[in-house]
Amino acid sequence: MCLVFFSFNQYSDYPLIIAANRDEYYLRKTAPLQHWPDHPQIIGGFDVEQYSVGEIPGTWFGVTLDGRVALITNYRDVSKFKPNAPSRGKLVSGFLGQSIEAKLYTNQLKLESSKYNGFNLVFGNTRELFYYSNQRPDTEILNSGSYGLSNGLLNDPWPKVKIGKERFDNILHRSAKNGLSEEDLFEMLSDRRTAALEDLPRTGLSPEREKALSASFISTHDYGTRSSAILSVKASGEVTFTERTFLPNQPPQTKTIRFNTSK
Repeated sequence: MCLVFFSFNQYSDYPLIIAANRDEYYLRKTAPLQHWPDHPQIIGGFDVEQYSVGEIPGTWFGVTLDGRVALITNYRDVSKFKPNAPSRGKLVSGFLGQSIEAKLYTNQLKLESSKYNGFNLVFGNTRELFYYSNQRPDTEILNSGSYGLSNGLLNDPWPKVKIGKERFDNILHRSAKNGLSEEDLFEMLSDRRTAALEDLPRTGLSPEREKALSASFISTHDYGTRSSAILSVKASGEVTFTERTFLPNQPPQTKTIRFNTSK
């Protein structure tokens, strides 16, 4: 993922709500939202290019039938890029594919994190949620509240994080009275407006590229937002995971998977 907003234990009806965009090169092959063929307890899209039958693939965002959830964003710093680093998507599936407690998984992360390019990982369940970045020494146990994350650190005030989080909070505030609207969240994620040059982060890209990537929904000739996803978990254990996928010159495709973690 490259842009994520999430609410954790703010609302009694919905202990967890996540709205996220995944940005990637259009030519990179990925599978859409589904129960994974060799690991049906995991639900999400996954990376096809580095997937072999029988292995657990990498992913950017997934959930398990017992309510474990994890997602990742890249931390962008061109000066520190490692061309031969392993796929960061395996950090997500590494958590989802084990029964290990989230708190203990942080020990694995700290041992292995230096070999990866920069990342932000959010993982846990509706009872406890953790944030870890290999750009910082410590794991953060997240308190109840709402959060925004792009390719900086958690809640870094990049323009699309700051503006998007305000819209996210407003949507959830309305939802507390009128019910959660996935379409309002998808509309929020579809914002193609770019930031002013003076407000852009400095990550080592050219100003032109930085500006193009400052939109919530990115669209360039070779790279852009490939999918938007909404995950909501009700207090009853009912989970709704909806993904809307995009490719140039093709209509969007939407798929929803529902299940209950209490069963």
